[in-house]
Formats: sequence, structure tokens, C-alpha cells
Amino acid sequence: MLLELEVRNFALIDELNIAFHKGLNILTGETGAGKSIIIDAVNMAIGERADRNLIRSGSDKCMVQAIFSANDLNGFDDILEQYGIEIDSENILVVTREIHSNGRSTCRINGIIVTQAVLKMITQRLIDIHGQHEHQSLLNSSFHIDMLDSYGGKEILSLVDSVSKKYSELQVLERELSSICFDEMERERKIDLMKFQIEEIESANLITDEEEELGKQRNILSNSEKIYRTLSNAYETICGENLDTSVLDKLSNIVHSMYGIVSLDENFLDFNNILEEAKYKLEDVARDIRDYKDQIDFEPKVLEHIEMRLDLINSLKRKYGSSIQEMLQYKARLEADLWEFENNEEEIGRIKKEIDSKSKELRNLSIELSLLRRTIAADFEKKITGILLTLNMGKVQFKVSFDNKENDYSSIKFTSKGIDQIEFTISTNLGEPLKPLSKIASGGEMSRIMLAFKTILADVDNIPTLIFDEIDTGISGRTAQIIGERLYDISNHHQIICITHLPQIASMANHHYLIEKIEKENNMKTIVKKLNREKRIKELGRLLGGELTDITIKHAEEIIDQAHLRKSN
Repeated sequence: MLLELEVRNFALIDELNIAFHKGLNILTGETGAGKSIIIDAVNMAIGERADRNLIRSGSDKCMVQAIFSANDLNGFDDILEQYGIEIDSENILVVTREIHSNGRSTCRINGIIVTQAVLKMITQRLIDIHGQHEHQSLLNSSFHIDMLDSYGGKEILSLVDSVSKKYSELQVLERELSSICFDEMERERKIDLMKFQIEEIESANLITDEEEELGKQRNILSNSEKIYRTLSNAYETICGENLDTSVLDKLSNIVHSMYGIVSLDENFLDFNNILEEAKYKLEDVARDIRDYKDQIDFEPKVLEHIEMRLDLINSLKRKYGSSIQEMLQYKARLEADLWEFENNEEEIGRIKKEIDSKSKELRNLSIELSLLRRTIAADFEKKITGILLTLNMGKVQFKVSFDNKENDYSSIKFTSKGIDQIEFTISTNLGEPLKPLSKIASGGEMSRIMLAFKTILADVDNIPTLIFDEIDTGISGRTAQIIGERLYDISNHHQIICITHLPQIASMANHHYLIEKIEKENNMKTIVKKLNREKRIKELGRLLGGELTDITIKHAEEIIDQAHLRKSN
């Protein structure tokens, strides 16, 4: 249950601390006082989307902290342990959420930082908030099957999970079959295309690194005349016969002269050795230059052949890859795919057999689920009707409508939730036919129906705290009194926090809080006060007539006394 709510710099609230208690906690206040802000703060604490626009003007962040008691929640410790969250012997859980002006959000549970998703998953075991917008989920029939399954508890939810997994497995197989199973014309077209592409790559006789080598050859051939002139000049200079004295001849003369003085100083021997080595190297390089020069081909057809080869490679690259390596890899994949296309009859047969097996399994699970839903639906109808009867809907009929007839499975259509399409139907007046909930126009009726649903599902889910925001929409008088009594009854098993504007409901409170908006230091701020009996009488008087008079005060006192008597009984 929610023990305490602390709020700082949130909307109109600069600092607020509310201690909630067991039983029925009622919040009232003038329109615009900030009742919805309290609900927004709780929503933020339990992991709903953070809105930095809720940060109080002039602050760089806002903070909401909620303290819960987690007693009597089966398996809750195991969930906390998964995320390294420790809980003390009193089972107290402190949830803290901060929103910064830059949009960053921080969530902590007992000091441990958690993600928003983890925060939401954990706190949904502790508290359930019903706002006015939730009427829409009740009016949307696509949610009805989930509500019925939730009511069914672990047994049916486990079966729903099995059906969903089997349905997913079947879809994977059907997609796999679709990817390899074409009509004959399409199959032949794909085979012809793959054969053509393989042949086109294969006929090119591509060799890895060929493109780089051809590029080098083209560069040399394109500059062959310049290369030949340069090498010829170098060779002639080193050892040319047409020169008076070549470089090699001069070096040979120097080496020969050095022989005559090497015995005079050991340094001369070093000089001679170096010069002699240089002579040999110069002879070697001259020979290499001559050989290279003699191999240079000025034949234009060789260059033309290289250009054509490079054009072919570039043409193939535009189709099959950015390099010869990628094109060869693409060819290997094509060959594997072609083999599968030409030999996939066996694979198709295997997949079809598996689809048939999975379909039978899904069919059996779905039928089992449908039968279980019908059994649960009968009890669900009985309990919802019983609660609605206590909420001054004495002629009500409620029915869970299935789109398929029981034991008629001739045209089964599978979904991830089985074979059922479910819609809640209701008749609120004697003699009227059952109609979908979406056809119910009365806001008062919808409020009571939602209260019935919340009551039942909260019992099933064992949620300790229920918050109702404007549950009294569209009701008044005796109906309001009955709803107040019903909320009080529920508060014997759940902590109830309810925002209301009706005195009949407020009179049933175990704890009554007044939300006010006041001006302080040229700023508007929201405050919350817990009311004693005297102040409760004044607040109920305001709810009864707006202006406090002796009559409204007396009437308010009388309503509180009557409520006390009803609670005692």
C-alpha cells in the first residue's frame, strides 16, 4: 500500500508531503485546485512517461518519491532480487523519480537505479490507477479478451502464452515456405536469372588482385616512351659505348688507382672496398636497366587489351560488387541459392510437414483455451453482474460474447490469442437487448461498470492500492451513495485513494484530504490538508451547495453521521 507521497517542484507544488493510510482515502477540492496534479505525480512515480513541462517554473528539476509497504505480495521479493534491490524486514519500498529540465529522467528503487521499464513493471504489482481516459479501453472491444484472460489468472495466462508462442513458430515457418515456394513461371525466371549472372561472372575468369596488376601495367604502357628514354639515357651514362668515358669506366679507373696506395694506409683499403662494391652494384643496376628497357613493348594492341579488360571488370563491379573479391563471393552465394532452387522440393516438403504439425498443435491449444475462456466467462459474468446490482443497476444483464459458437470449429482463424474474438455486451434496462459496451451512452453507467471491472481484476491480481480519479462522473443522488458504500467495502481489502466532488462519496472516507490552491509570494501553489471532523463538515457543506450556510452545515453533519452509521453496519 502507498504510505507516503513526497513531491518537490512539480507543476504548482513546490513541496508537499502526504501520508496515506489503510481504508478509504478521499481527496476533494475546488475545480482547478490541483487534484489531477496529485495523480500526475503518482503516475510519474510509478514509471509513466516523464514530461519536463511539469517541472515547476524556476526549477531545474522536479522530484517525486513514493513509499510503499509490500507486505503479503507473493513472489515480489524474487522480482526485486532479479534487479539487485534489497528490501528490509518491514517490506518498505522507496521509489524515487527525478525529471531534469534537459529531459533526463532518473529512477531509483530503495536507492538502486533502475530503468523506467523496470520501475513500471515492479510498481504495477503495487498500485493501479484508474483515470477518466481508461473508459476508452473498456469501450474498445480489442482489450476485452485481455481483461477476461487477466481474470482467469495463471492457468489461462499460461495457456495464452503457449498459444502465442506456437502461433509465432507457425508464422516463421510460413514465411520460410513463402520465401522458397513460388509458382512455376516465377521459379523458372529466378533460376534463369541466377544462371545468367553466374555465367557472366564465370566467363570473365576473374582473378583476385588482377585489377591492381592491370592498373599497374596500363600505367607503364601509357608512359612507355618516357620510361624507355629515361632508362636508355641512364644506361648510356653508366656504361654507354658512345661516350668518351662512362660513369662505370671512371669508377673502374678510380678503383684501379686505389690498389696502388692501399698498402700505405689501412684507411685506403676501406675506401677501395667501398668503391669496388659500388662498382659491382652499378654494374648490376646497369644490367637490370638494360633488361627492363629491352622488354618494353610499344605495341598499342597490348594497351588496348588491358583497357578492355579493365572496362569489363568495372562493368561487372557495377552489378555484382565493389571488388573482384566481392564479385567472387556473390557468385558463390548465387551458386548456393541456385542449388536450393533446383533442389528445394525436399525442403518444401519438410516445411509443409512441420507446418501441418504446428497447425494441429495450435488448433488443439486454441480449442482448449477457448473452452477454458467460456468456463471463466460464466463466472466473470456472474461476478460483474453481482457488483453492478449493488451499484444501483438492478435490471442489468452482462454477457461475454464470443464470435464463434461452442464446438463449431469448422472455419478456425488463428491469431496470437487463439481463435476467439470477444466483446462485452450489456443491457441496463429490462426488456432491452444486449448491446456492446461502446453503445452505452451514460457516463454514470460507464463509471459503475469500470468500478466493477477494477474491483474484480484487482482481487485477482492482488493489487494492494487502487486510485480512482473522477469515478463519480455522471452520477448523483442515491447512486453516488451506493458507489461510496461500494468503495468503502472494497477498502476493507484494498487501500483506496479516490478523488471526488460528490459529498455522498466523500462522507464514507476513513481519511479525508482537502486540496487547495493558494497565492504565496506572488506565486500560486497547491497544498494538501488532512481534515478533522469539523473541517470535513465544512468541506462537505461546500460540496453540497458551494456557499456555507447553517442549512448546508447541518446537512453535511447529517450526511457524515449517516455514513458513520452505514460503515458501522
